Amino acid sequence: MNQATLNKRGRTWNDQPLLPLKNVVLFPHCVITLMVGRDKSIAAVHEAMERSQKLVVAAQRDAEQEDPGTDDIHRIGTLAEIVQFQKQPGGSLQVVLEGLQRVSVDRFVSEQPFFRIKATDLPEIIPESTQVSPLVQQVQGMFERYAKTSRTQAPDAVESVAKLTDPGRLADTLASHLPLELSTRQGLLEMLDESQRLERISALLNNALELLDLDEKIRLRVRQQMDRNQREYYLKEQLKAIHEELGNTQPGEIAELRARLAAKGMPQEIEARIGREIDRLERIPQSSPEGNVIRTFLDTVLALPWTERSDDQLDIDQAQKILDQDHYGLEKVKERIIDFLAVRQLISQGDQARRIKGPILCFIGPPGVGKTSLGRSIARAMGRKFVRLSLGGVRDEAEIRGHRRTYVGALPGRIIQAMRTAGTRNPVIMLDEIDKMSADFRGDPSAALLEVLDPEQNFAFSDHYLDVPYDLSEVMFITTANIRWHIPRPLLDRMETIEIQGYTEEEKVQIAKRFLLPKQIVEHGLLLNQIEVPDRTIRRIIQAYTREAGVRSLERTLASVCRKAARRILRDSSSKVRVNSPILTEFLGPSRYHSQGVIEEAQVGVVMGLAWTEQGGELLPVEVVTMPGKGGFIITGRLGDVMQESARAALSYARSRAEALFIDRAFQESVDLHIHLPEGAIPKDGPSAGVTMFTALVSALTKRPVRNDVVMTGEITLRGRVLAVGGVKEKVLAAHRAGIRRVILPAENRRDLPEIPKKVRDQIQFIWVDNVDQVLQESFLERRGTDHQITEAPPGEPLDQTAPLHEPSGMDEHTVV
Repeated sequence: MNQATLNKRGRTWNDQPLLPLKNVVLFPHCVITLMVGRDKSIAAVHEAMERSQKLVVAAQRDAEQEDPGTDDIHRIGTLAEIVQFQKQPGGSLQVVLEGLQRVSVDRFVSEQPFFRIKATDLPEIIPESTQVSPLVQQVQGMFERYAKTSRTQAPDAVESVAKLTDPGRLADTLASHLPLELSTRQGLLEMLDESQRLERISALLNNALELLDLDEKIRLRVRQQMDRNQREYYLKEQLKAIHEELGNTQPGEIAELRARLAAKGMPQEIEARIGREIDRLERIPQSSPEGNVIRTFLDTVLALPWTERSDDQLDIDQAQKILDQDHYGLEKVKERIIDFLAVRQLISQGDQARRIKGPILCFIGPPGVGKTSLGRSIARAMGRKFVRLSLGGVRDEAEIRGHRRTYVGALPGRIIQAMRTAGTRNPVIMLDEIDKMSADFRGDPSAALLEVLDPEQNFAFSDHYLDVPYDLSEVMFITTANIRWHIPRPLLDRMETIEIQGYTEEEKVQIAKRFLLPKQIVEHGLLLNQIEVPDRTIRRIIQAYTREAGVRSLERTLASVCRKAARRILRDSSSKVRVNSPILTEFLGPSRYHSQGVIEEAQVGVVMGLAWTEQGGELLPVEVVTMPGKGGFIITGRLGDVMQESARAALSYARSRAEALFIDRAFQESVDLHIHLPEGAIPKDGPSAGVTMFTALVSALTKRPVRNDVVMTGEITLRGRVLAVGGVKEKVLAAHRAGIRRVILPAENRRDLPEIPKKVRDQIQFIWVDNVDQVLQESFLERRGTDHQITEAPPGEPLDQTAPLHEPSGMDEHTVV
């Protein structure tokens, strides 16, 4: 048992357990509840329970210290008695302690398994009651006022304090009720003079009452400024009122905005306008919704590049090298970029103050030919930032010009957002799929782009959200489209269009070897020496498994080959896979397309034409069949109005030339005609199938077979003339991909011949015609004996319109297939 002895200082407690406390100071005559979880503390509590239920508690100097040492514990503590003891789940203890007496820790006897100390009672200095009685009453009154104002004290606490007359016990009780810092509580515990301790409590209560009065003043001011609809802004208003008491309305925010504005280097009139907005923000209450709108606006404006530029890479040789590394072919586009850089270099060597306007280019071509990736390569070659905007499906003008700030949730348009993303005044901005925009009741976005893409206007582009002019003249805009006539004419007139045609077979082979195949090998975890795809295998993939103007399908097919090769390497533990023709068939299955045209033999009423779609050139077969009837004319295959008119024009011309073509003039009285273009689910339109339908009609009516190794395109008139058509290069490439080597074209389209790659020109026989008689002469088969033979006629030589084209005898034996 503990042995207590008396000396001049008080009793001495030998070998007493000590319990360190975190952020807690226990005063004599006060009761607290503790959760004890540390091993040493639990052992100290168990030791006290086994002995006299008494132990010494002292506060730690550092509450974060989990395993305090002797130097981490204050030397003045409290002797406490364990009033209640309860075990908790997890091994912790809930202990209720009552403070008995201030003690001084004289010496630490041991630290394991818990702190054992030698402690001595600290006698308190008791003042005369006559000197301290007024102070007791004053402190009791102050605490009662504090309890009413703060509303944090229980009523029984106020009653118990009012009954205390002992100054020391009153001071200790109040110290346990007031929200004080740990150091302040420890200082009160170490004060032995009851009078001084009570005076300190009086001062602390006075400070607490002043803070409560100030808080109440702030609350009252905030309540006066708020209405019922602004109660959710209470905390913000309270913070504002606190800043007003400190003399600082919005610390740092306004000063930061003004500093950012000064550093931007905006034009003077725009800087003055933004400065006025900052002044408005300074006057508006912080919780006002308008204040948030102004802050968002200022953040947007100050985040835009006003003077920041990226230095152009003016080395045209290096730029050419980068463009060649990223794309094969596309010489026109590369040449245009190099021209621009050459002009920039000359200007930079001369007048340093001049700045060339950014070009506005429009890449038009079928999908998969590299339009979008080319824009990224141009930015890399020029050393500029690149931002891509997809305009497909955009139908709201506000997408381009932004929303006015009067609308909730207003945002700037996509152009301004792209400039903010780029961070420079001269980026490369790609407006992708510009032909896919549409208009509705919200406005026409293509009309809004007129200002953006006009070099004479875009130096002062007006976004509805910014409401200040912004200079876009140094931006290099690149737009992409699949079909030219889907772009509004005023918009097309403002751009420099560059046609990107479909690739030839040789170009696809080179693109696959240099770009697509190495990329897919890496993406599928293979090494370059683990798979070999010979050129002839790539050609077979192009001919038998893809049919497109671009290379997207080719890339997907090569990806499939790489996946199959990866599986074979893992399954068979092969070190290398060589993809030859048998392995290719195993990987991809049977051929999807035939290298020859779809017409396998000369037939009556079947002619192969050419079409131009957004996917590139395509073969367009035309079939005509005759049947007993009364002059009916049926057109099927989802033909548009223009194509139906071409079919009627072809029929009208055939009727007008019935005698010369050896057609019965009264055929419409007993024959119905049916024109059909296969793949009926696909809409078709345009005038370029006129000669094809005319040839098929004449073949069906005269029972003359049409050569199966020839394709044609051209618009027909009622006088039999053949007019020029568009998309000649794409159509010729489609014929070349299908293995057809004779192409009939309007003579006016000779001007398009240089656009066709030389390798293709060398492999195709072009037949230039001015009228349909020449078309028939080059299309029909001669009959010699019993076999059909092809006779070559000099291309371009017209037939005698008054004489029969061919001997018609024996043609009735041919049937429509």
